[in-house]
Amino acid sequence: MVGKKLWIFVCLVLFLAGCGGGAMKASPTTPVEAESSSPARVEGVGGADAKSASPAQAEPGAYPSAAPPSDFSAGTSADSSSASPRAQRAQREPAPESRPGLGTEYGESRTSRVHDVSFVRDSSRPFAVAMLNYNDRRGVEALAAKHAAEDSRRGIDAGEGAVTVSIRNAAGDPLDAIHVGGRTFVIGQAGERYSIVLENHTGHRFEAVATVDGLDVINGRTGTFDNRGYVLMPFATLEIDGFRQSTSSVAAFRFASVADSYAARTGSARNVGVIGVAFFGERGDSFVPEREVRLRDTASPFPADPRFAPAPPPRR
Repeated sequence: MVGKKLWIFVCLVLFLAGCGGGAMKASPTTPVEAESSSPARVEGVGGADAKSASPAQAEPGAYPSAAPPSDFSAGTSADSSSASPRAQRAQREPAPESRPGLGTEYGESRTSRVHDVSFVRDSSRPFAVAMLNYNDRRGVEALAAKHAAEDSRRGIDAGEGAVTVSIRNAAGDPLDAIHVGGRTFVIGQAGERYSIVLENHTGHRFEAVATVDGLDVINGRTGTFDNRGYVLMPFATLEIDGFRQSTSSVAAFRFASVADSYAARTGSARNVGVIGVAFFGERGDSFVPEREVRLRDTASPFPADPRFAPAPPPRR
């Protein structure tokens, strides 16, 4: 009887040991990042909110925002072949310290409150893209030297006049700009704070995805049409005045040396000196670009007049 009880006890110990071993070998559950279908960032309507812009359907801190720059040194690794693609690109570029002209730094924190709104794009491609180059006066004049034309406009139209884009100083005045060869060059000064101002001249909502020095102004990452932007309300003005830090603040845009620019300090100064804004229409909206309006306005029910003989084609 004692032997039988001992045998049962030994079997029980082995069984429990087997269960414990199996539990130790079990793989932990792999965490899965929840996908977000957040539409777009939105601009407030009227009053003090008229300058604000906000991300949609995202809890504070749930969407990526522009991170403060950290010290970045290209070529710190002895083996360049093992460096990241960004580091390899930086190694092929001139050192930021050796480049003249202006970049945009990650400035002081400023209050910029946002709220959520739903916006579904009607297409994955923007209906208009605006681009402005900037530099100090010497740099702008050097870029424009091969062109003779110069005019007094300080902003540019996008979407055939649907939206006007301008760069303004801290007092709200448009910065001087030179328009040459179909391009616009904005003149800034080191240390000067500026904003990107969008003016909607239509009764339609648009989503605006903006970049500075090739970096998205909301999440600080490389600019792409896939990033979400700010929603520009009908007949409203939207002021984008910094790289977004949170739902309540931005890091001010300030002209600075290339070496001190946010782009250089976070990885690459390759695209320093350019500001871009892509505009998207809203799904289900009735917005029609001015080009289409002009075509339809000049459409003829009888485009060919058969009363007269047309001239023959030229001889070859």
